[in-house]
Amino acid sequence: MVRLRLDGPDGEVSLTFTGDLGRQGLPFLRDAEAIPGSDVLICESTYGGREHQCVEEMATTVREAVTRSANDRGVVLIPAFSLGRMQLVVHYLQRWMDEGTIPSLPIYVDSPQAADIAEIYDEYPEHLVPAAMSSPSKVSYIRERDESDDLVERSKPCIILASGGMCEGGRIVKHLRRRVDDPRASLLLVSYQAPDSLGRQMMDKSPTVRFHGRTWSKWIDVVELNGFSGHADQNEFVTGLSPLVDRIKKVRLVHGDLEQSRALAERLAGVGFRDVDIPAKADTTTIE
Repeated sequence: MVRLRLDGPDGEVSLTFTGDLGRQGLPFLRDAEAIPGSDVLICESTYGGREHQCVEEMATTVREAVTRSANDRGVVLIPAFSLGRMQLVVHYLQRWMDEGTIPSLPIYVDSPQAADIAEIYDEYPEHLVPAAMSSPSKVSYIRERDESDDLVERSKPCIILASGGMCEGGRIVKHLRRRVDDPRASLLLVSYQAPDSLGRQMMDKSPTVRFHGRTWSKWIDVVELNGFSGHADQNEFVTGLSPLVDRIKKVRLVHGDLEQSRALAERLAGVGFRDVDIPAKADTTTIE
C-alpha cells in the first residue's frame, strides 16, 4: 500500500494506492494496516463482487472430497502456487486432520520451491503471525524428480499438493495425466483459474479435456474452493473502507474484471461513498 502526499496549487493533497488487499485473520501473514484517508483512493477490485467461503464451509467441502476419495482408495490432487497458497493449504489440512474433521492421510508437497519456503518459514517465525504447524510428520516434501515420478504412481490414498496453481505448468500436470480419468480421484482447485487455463477447463462441465496433445476423459471429481484466496472479498472491502466514507473524496476501482468492479462500486456507493468510478484506459482523475 502506498500513500503519497503531494503539493497542489491550493495546498497538500493525497493519493492512496492499495495494491493487492489481503485477507484478515489468516495464518502466517500479519493483517494489513488500516487504509488511510486521502483525496483519491485507487483500490483493487479482484473479488469485488464475491464472498469467499468461510473456514468452516471449506472444511466441510474438503472433508466430503477427501472422505470420498479415501473410501474409494483414490488420491486427492491440489494444484497450488508454491509461495503463500501452498503453505496456507498445508496448514489447514494438518489442522483439520488434528481436529478429526477430515481423514488422516499422508500429505505430499511436490514442489522444491515450496520445500525451500517451508524451511524459511520455520527459520524466521518472528516475521510471521504465530501459527504452529501441527503434526509435521504428516507432510513429506518432494524435491527430487525421481521421487516426484514415484509419487505419480502411488496407489494408496493420500493428498498431493503440486506446483502449478492454474495447472498450466509445474509438477501438477504429470499428476493430472495420471489421474484425470480416474473416478476415484479428486481435484481441489484452491487458486484463481484464468480463462483458457487448464484449471479453468477442468472446472467446465465438459466430459473431456485436452492437454499435452490429446483429449482425456475427465472422470476425476473436480471441486472448487475460493476461501483460500489471498485477495479481499466484497465484505472485506466494505469492512476496510466503510470507516473512511467521510475521509476519501474519490474512489477509483482497478485490477478487476468489469463485473467485479461494478459490483464493488455499487456496494461502496450504497454505504455512502459519493464518487466511485471504474476508469478506462487513458482516463484522467483530478486530485482536488
